[in-house]
Amino acid sequence: MASSAPAGARAASDGADRRIAIWLFVCGAMIFAMVVIGGVTRLTQSGLSMVEWKPLLGIMPPLGDGEWQQLFRDYQRYPEYWVLNTGMTLDDFKLIFWFEYTHRLWGRLIGLVFLVPFLYFLATGRIGKRLGLHLGIIFVLGALQGGLGWYMVKSGLVKDPSVSQYRLAAHLAAAFAIYAYILWIALGLAAGRGVRARGSRVPGPNPGLKRFAILVIALVSLTVMSGAFVAGIDAGLSYNTFPLMGGQWVPDEIFLLDPPMANFFENVATVQFDHRVLGILTLAAVILLWLISRRFELPARARLALGLTLAMAVLQPGLGIATLLLVVPVSLAAAHQAGALALFTLALWAVHELSAPPNDAGS
Repeated sequence: MASSAPAGARAASDGADRRIAIWLFVCGAMIFAMVVIGGVTRLTQSGLSMVEWKPLLGIMPPLGDGEWQQLFRDYQRYPEYWVLNTGMTLDDFKLIFWFEYTHRLWGRLIGLVFLVPFLYFLATGRIGKRLGLHLGIIFVLGALQGGLGWYMVKSGLVKDPSVSQYRLAAHLAAAFAIYAYILWIALGLAAGRGVRARGSRVPGPNPGLKRFAILVIALVSLTVMSGAFVAGIDAGLSYNTFPLMGGQWVPDEIFLLDPPMANFFENVATVQFDHRVLGILTLAAVILLWLISRRFELPARARLALGLTLAMAVLQPGLGIATLLLVVPVSLAAAHQAGALALFTLALWAVHELSAPPNDAGS
């Protein structure tokens, strides 16, 4: 009888962890969708259609013709209308408005889906102090992400009707960081490992392979950030050939700007060239990681994660090349952005599996 209580307590704790993990996976899936919705909003030139940020009042959509007319008049006061959309009809405006409205509403919905269960699990004692601290940080980061999104939009409500590529990259980087934070915790809870203190972590069975996998994640992240700059300056609308750019392997224009460092963030040729090179390096790194992993006896889940990472790494450049050759159709470009987050997800899962102590790893 004495031994059954601890076993029952462990079972209850494991059940709570699994429920929390499912909730966090749902939040992660919603963030994944948010990234794709944001990409479509960007690709359809819809991001500047809402010229005010109302975190609470902005939940309600326009309810009548008078409100639509007022929103359209507000939009007409800003450069995007003067420069790009002079003569736009109200129906045309409604189309781009709904993309941006959906993007913002989905962000608020993520906050609600995160906050309500968080408070419930906290109130019922299912979340310990360490996990509660991590989840509290995630909520704060999510709130700050909304402010960062508006900071990005504001950069396009000036003379140049285009958001700053620097702010766009920061907004995307924050989304990836929050997503990774949630996913890592969810994976630990789902595997029954919880949230461990730094000093209590046990090295995985292949620390060298794990370090290489972490380097792959860093390379994937760098490639994603370079893609944000491609999107931010519409670099994908130029040099629509592959593998050559304007008939050259390395275009002459890559160091056209002064100072030279500006070329890496503001020069269309350099930004696209960098993204191509980083994409190829990422593919090569994932292939090498997979080949090296074949030398080791790995748990089934780790092997699966590495195999799926390889498959996604092969698919992703194909999506990118097709997007480039077809001059950035919305559907393909959105698929390419989703593919980037899918590759990041699988690589993160692989690292998590390679981090598992031998007695924890899935067989």
